[in-house]
Amino acid sequence: MNDKVTFGHVARKRFGQNFLQDSRVIANIVNAINPKKDDFILEIGPGLGALTEPVAEKVDLLNCIELDRDLADRLRHTPFLSEKLNIIETDALKFDFRSIATKEHPVRVFGNLPYNISTPLLIHLFSQCEVISDMHFMLQKEVVERLAAAPNSKDYGRLSVITQFYCKVIPIMEVKPSAFRPAPKVVSAVARLVPHKERPFNVRSIPALEKVLAVAFNQRRKTVHNSLSSLFTDEKLENAGISLTARAENLSLKDYCTLADLLED
Repeated sequence: MNDKVTFGHVARKRFGQNFLQDSRVIANIVNAINPKKDDFILEIGPGLGALTEPVAEKVDLLNCIELDRDLADRLRHTPFLSEKLNIIETDALKFDFRSIATKEHPVRVFGNLPYNISTPLLIHLFSQCEVISDMHFMLQKEVVERLAAAPNSKDYGRLSVITQFYCKVIPIMEVKPSAFRPAPKVVSAVARLVPHKERPFNVRSIPALEKVLAVAFNQRRKTVHNSLSSLFTDEKLENAGISLTARAENLSLKDYCTLADLLED
């Protein structure tokens, strides 16, 4: 069994649990979130409450999504916190954020995301970002680098494009493994994601955008003449202003939105 006892709780590997413990790092993250008294705010995976407690001190009510029943029960019986928390015991990957928030009354979201589900969870949140005002997440450093990557870089990929379609990405800080217990084998980083009030480019079909991205980046080493040949003729690509010798990492968000609409024609 690889689970480790952490502050009286067994850190469960299947939940990807690594608990933040460095007080200076915690303070810096809370300052970055900058919670206000009347914020409508929600934490994903509060764990042992490292971020929960200092954020709860600053707000009237803190909503939390926690899948681990033992941790949820622990939080419910923590002095001070019990009066401040609304704990939702569910899987964040399946939670409908529109059930608690609206476009007129959006929610702020933060959390130290389990590394094993961070990408699908981000995609799930993006699909509902019209009811989210901002997000602050602890992620693997390499994931943050991918979220923020610009075209023509090795980190630029499907996740970069789809994230930047929905949000402005602002890397905040790096966090060393020693800030956690048990210590992960990777360096972490905190990022702020702010959903666009108006998207920089619109598309008629998001599934079409996702399809173009999947096909292009599944063969990212090939030129688009080859990688996108199953979707577009060379003539269509050239008429759309796409160089046939470009590779997936050379195309911008605007280019991909253009191709998504072209796929719908």
